[in-house]
Amino acid sequence: MPKPENVARPTGNSHRSYRRRLRSRIVLSFVLLGFGLTVLFAFAAVWASKYIENQLVDDVMTRNIDEYMRSHQQNPDAKPTLAVDQMYGRVVNPNDPAAMARLAVDYPEWVGMPEGIASYNGTDENNKPLSYKVAVRKTPNAWYFLAYDTLRAQTAQRRLVWWLVLAVTVFVILSLVLGWWSASKVMSPVSDLARRLRSYRGSSDPKPLAPNFPDDEVGQLAEALDDYSARLTRVVQRDREFNADVSHELRTPLAVIRGATELLLNQPGLDDKVEQRLLRIQRAEQQCTDLIGSLLLLSRNERGQGNTLVGRVAEQLLDAHRAQLGSKPLLLRMEGESGLTVDAPESAVSVALGNLIGNAVKYTLEGEVLVRLRADSVEVIDSGPGLSTEDAEHLFKRGYRGTHASHSQGGGIGLSIVSRLCELYGWQVGVQPGAQRGVVATLRFNDT
Repeated sequence: MPKPENVARPTGNSHRSYRRRLRSRIVLSFVLLGFGLTVLFAFAAVWASKYIENQLVDDVMTRNIDEYMRSHQQNPDAKPTLAVDQMYGRVVNPNDPAAMARLAVDYPEWVGMPEGIASYNGTDENNKPLSYKVAVRKTPNAWYFLAYDTLRAQTAQRRLVWWLVLAVTVFVILSLVLGWWSASKVMSPVSDLARRLRSYRGSSDPKPLAPNFPDDEVGQLAEALDDYSARLTRVVQRDREFNADVSHELRTPLAVIRGATELLLNQPGLDDKVEQRLLRIQRAEQQCTDLIGSLLLLSRNERGQGNTLVGRVAEQLLDAHRAQLGSKPLLLRMEGESGLTVDAPESAVSVALGNLIGNAVKYTLEGEVLVRLRADSVEVIDSGPGLSTEDAEHLFKRGYRGTHASHSQGGGIGLSIVSRLCELYGWQVGVQPGAQRGVVATLRFNDT
């Protein structure tokens, strides 16, 4: 059997899309804030450390190279003393080719260095890393070089970076703990409000929420919910009273019509035309009674109980429509399993199935309307003008009238009532184009 399309199903939360909880967002905000601040502080600390160290080293080397140069000029034969252990000094006579050759062999990178302070990173003859700064002073008779080993400083910088990484990790963990604790404190009244609201589910007389909370944002929310609940309760109460009053007031004249029709039908010697009209009045009264009962159940959102034989209801509906066909060349017939029963009132089944059969009869100008009973469903198959794509998408919406409804009367609420009945009883209804022409409407009973 083809699967019905555009099926009206009961709504629920079984496929609710995932949304991040407010508590998780608060915790994530704390973690991101802690991580961002500590990383920013770590970068600032590393930059400041490097900057300050470079400035200090440059200042120390400038003073020492000047002192180194002055000591050598005062006593060229004495070896100048250096104030820092990591420093190494060298004096080269640029006019001595042998001295310049030794400099080119020992420190080739120094030969072309201009005056000032330059950095050098490389490896020695044993392929060990070298990192130092060189201060250069040049005179016509002597070139002064002062080297400062920065390898220890770089090692200290790396240690600082590792300590900062550890500090960032610790602060992120502390931010996570603090965020979790703060979120628990912040969300506690909100969770309490949600819990109280869930406990009121199904209650006809919910207690006020606002007295249980302080006068803060949550308290104001609780007060607004109390006001909304009070207004909604009044609306529901008025709706129930209106439905009960309308049901009672409509059933009274319908009962009068039913009694009068039965008395008239029991009179002997009735004219055939009069009898047919009385039978039509009787069927219309029964349809009104069924419709009122179904609408009352829908307004109360209550399931009625019953054990309805679907085949009998379908045959009654077909008989009622046969009597109204007149000269219309249309065949109404039923086939399939006549033992299909549904746990629902006969009025609900009659309204749901009657709308499907009524639409098929209304829009089929000639041919046949077939009601096929299956093990758990009913198919209404007609040979009408078919179904457009737009109709298939909107057919069960309230107030929608199909493409071929211009020649017929109606407000477009019949199929919306069918859809609401299906939601109430857990049934499924759908329509799809026929194999060659027409429409196949399927009403599936899940509780059979």
